[in-house]
Amino acid sequence: MRLQTTPLSFLLIIILGAIAALTPFAIDMYLPAMPSISNEFSVSAGDIQFTLTAYMAGFAIGQLLHGPLADSFGRKPVLLIGILFFTLASVFSAISPNIEILTWMRVAQGFAGAAAAVVIQAIVRDMFEKEEFARTMSFIVLVMTLAPLIAPLLGGYMTIWFGWRSIFWLIALIALVVIVAISFKIPETLPIDKRHPFRVHSVLRNYRSLVVSADAMLLILTGALSFAGMFAFLTAASFIFVELHNVAIEHVGYLFALNVFAMMVMTVVNGRLVRAKGSQWMLKLGLTIQLVGAILLLLGQIANLGLWGVVLPVMLYVSAISTVGSNSMAILLNDYPWIAGTASSLSGTLRFGLAGVAGAVISFLPATSSWPMVVVICCCAILGFACFLLRNAKQQKGVSQ
Repeated sequence: MRLQTTPLSFLLIIILGAIAALTPFAIDMYLPAMPSISNEFSVSAGDIQFTLTAYMAGFAIGQLLHGPLADSFGRKPVLLIGILFFTLASVFSAISPNIEILTWMRVAQGFAGAAAAVVIQAIVRDMFEKEEFARTMSFIVLVMTLAPLIAPLLGGYMTIWFGWRSIFWLIALIALVVIVAISFKIPETLPIDKRHPFRVHSVLRNYRSLVVSADAMLLILTGALSFAGMFAFLTAASFIFVELHNVAIEHVGYLFALNVFAMMVMTVVNGRLVRAKGSQWMLKLGLTIQLVGAILLLLGQIANLGLWGVVLPVMLYVSAISTVGSNSMAILLNDYPWIAGTASSLSGTLRFGLAGVAGAVISFLPATSSWPMVVVICCCAILGFACFLLRNAKQQKGVSQ
């Protein structure tokens, strides 16, 4: 019997969405400010893009720890402590005197912020079964997508009006508000009798049980590659828009908003269809949409279609991010309910680890064309779909035997 400590209310969805939105705020709000930060610190575009990769690296590593801690000590304390340190890292990012310190603060911010991503999925998994988990996560993601819708717009104008440092001060303030909301409105969903003692060998054993499972790893890689493709876009987009297509900094946010609008539409579709069609069917649909978007992006670059040859195909790709993410996690956590936090951690680590690799590849290449981003997105779409097909083939073979 699934523990359901609190009915799914509108307020609970809003708060959980706000918690999940902390990382999109930390990523998306400063994207329009990247050229300005590059100018102030007199560093290359690649150096600034690497601060995004640094956040992802911290985020990936942090999830390996936060998940097992949440399985051992409960969801709420891990969540609160993580967001508290996220707030402090945001403050130190705002006062960073050079690119080196900013990069390290972004690592710390990502490491602390990982607690929110892991614990939210574990909380929802504690409360709901597979299809209900996917449906609930879709609505939470829908709320969460307001962050990348608002963040680039807000970040662009704040950079012009108050300078790029004001962005990190605002992120710290938002995190403080979230801490207060958690303290009063989020219940503890993991009873004491269901907690596992925190022992390193037990944690490693749980991770090993996931790593040696081909089904689990193929499913995790499917979601991770999907996300890595989107992160390739986030890493390169500001410089592609501003430097290659002469889009004004304050207008960059509107182009990001198109992607978020497309994702919101697809998230609503997922929430409506997942009960009838199931998570497996919705996952295949999302991956198919992303593959089509990647192919169109490649054709747009070959045909030299300019700005809209990038914007429209990327909209199609990004629209399915929450569909792929929520359904792949629903299937994974349904298969491993007794180590939901650990499974969520490993999934998040590989998701943001591969995203960091994708971002690093782009940041180390010259920002003189869209080709690095296009190639990475296409590779992610093809490999993600291949992992899905391989997992299905292995399952069908197992059933036939």
